[in-house]
Amino acid sequence: MSSRIRLNVSLLLLALVAALALAACGGGGSSSEDVPEGAIAVVGDKTVTKAQFDQLIEAQKKSAEAKKQTFPAVGTPEYEAVKATVVKGLVEEREWELEGESMGIKVSDDEVAKQLVQLKQQFFQGDEQKYRAELVKQGLTDQQVRDELRIRVLSNKIFAAVTKNVKVTDADIAAYYKANATQYEQPASREVRHIVVKTEAQAQDLYNKIKAGASFAALAKKYTQDQASKADGGKFTAFKGRTVGPFDDFVFKAKTGDLSQPIKTEFGWHVIEVLSAVKPATTTPLDQVKDSIKTTLLQQKQNTAMKTWIANLKTKYADDISYAPGYAPAASTTDTVGTSTG
Repeated sequence: MSSRIRLNVSLLLLALVAALALAACGGGGSSSEDVPEGAIAVVGDKTVTKAQFDQLIEAQKKSAEAKKQTFPAVGTPEYEAVKATVVKGLVEEREWELEGESMGIKVSDDEVAKQLVQLKQQFFQGDEQKYRAELVKQGLTDQQVRDELRIRVLSNKIFAAVTKNVKVTDADIAAYYKANATQYEQPASREVRHIVVKTEAQAQDLYNKIKAGASFAALAKKYTQDQASKADGGKFTAFKGRTVGPFDDFVFKAKTGDLSQPIKTEFGWHVIEVLSAVKPATTTPLDQVKDSIKTTLLQQKQNTAMKTWIANLKTKYADDISYAPGYAPAASTTDTVGTSTG
């Protein structure tokens, strides 16, 4: 199992929490004698054990080793940052479990087993022996993997429940299309060839050779400084307003077949050949982009719904978290994380 796979397994919980916690704030609570021996925190009636913490810290160490990186020493600020991330993830896991229960969401063993089959297929081509050997190598147990996959299923079910009533209307789509009209506009364009060199003298020499019958494409492949069009003999599609002023002025005023005298721009000296007529500007109609806009807006609304749910979750359990000495988070922190829900 590579370090990338290890992160997908051993740190699956932290990744899932981060993926859905769009703007989660640090948990509340403080050190308390209510935390039983062998635990680092209690959330409601859920316990975060020291063994769970140690397992994730060990996973972080092995990941660092696989990347030939030095894992921070205990007591350093860098270690405390890793420790805080691990504790935060474990506490959030307990919060999600509690909230899942209150929402009536359950995860069956069969659902977890299905996820495990997919994981084995993805990383081990379904080979059970390879999977078991890798568990031993990484110091993991099959139950640990199953527990983390259970959280994955739970997270997906919570996301589905929280966002089930999120809708995107035709009015929403039309408003977005109007507000982002420039995204759907394609300016006038035409096909051209050009050669750009550093000096006017060289550009003039190339112009003279082309006028005398030399191949523009061959000269462009040999001399042009524009690496983007070099392989195509200097050929590319020029869009009005997207090239530098002097270049743009010539291209969209010239006739098809015209060859420019050397033109100076901030990039050097150009010789330009116009290959086609101007293709008029176009606007992609709403019906052609309606589905993509709907997808974008749905994701935005779902993310907003999850952000609100996360904020409420933090508030709900803020006073129901107790930490063992040395594990409580620093004073108020705010994290901004990704929005993927894959």
